[in-house]
Amino acid sequence: MSNQVPALTKPAPAFSGTAVVGGQFKDISLEDYKGKYLVLFFYPLDFTFVCPTEIIAFSERAEEFHKIGCEVVACSTDSHFSHLAWVNTPRKEGGLGQMNIPLLADKSMEISKAYGVLKDDAGLSFRGLFIIDDKQNLRQVCT
Repeated sequence: MSNQVPALTKPAPAFSGTAVVGGQFKDISLEDYKGKYLVLFFYPLDFTFVCPTEIIAFSERAEEFHKIGCEVVACSTDSHFSHLAWVNTPRKEGGLGQMNIPLLADKSMEISKAYGVLKDDAGLSFRGLFIIDDKQNLRQVCT
């Protein structure tokens, strides 16, 4: 990993970028989630075999997260165009289909680097999950 994983109970690294939300491009940032809990998770690549399983599982449970005041965002170093193509590809053809969570593009790799999950030599994110509280402090880190 290229950077150290941020410390628990400390402020989560700020982020902003373009995400695919409801089949459209939308700029989102950590600030948008102030006052709510946030599960931010990273995955290596769009159009891979294992990644859709975890993303679809979170998406299908998005309403359960909303009921407890929590949002979920998935992030990879792919572009927002790649994310949209993956969402627009049917699940039976290796795509995601409709998503109930944002897919955040980290093409610059700055978000992955800030969260300590960037594999420098490949330009990909390792898997990682971060729970950020309503005051935007890190509460749980799984890498």
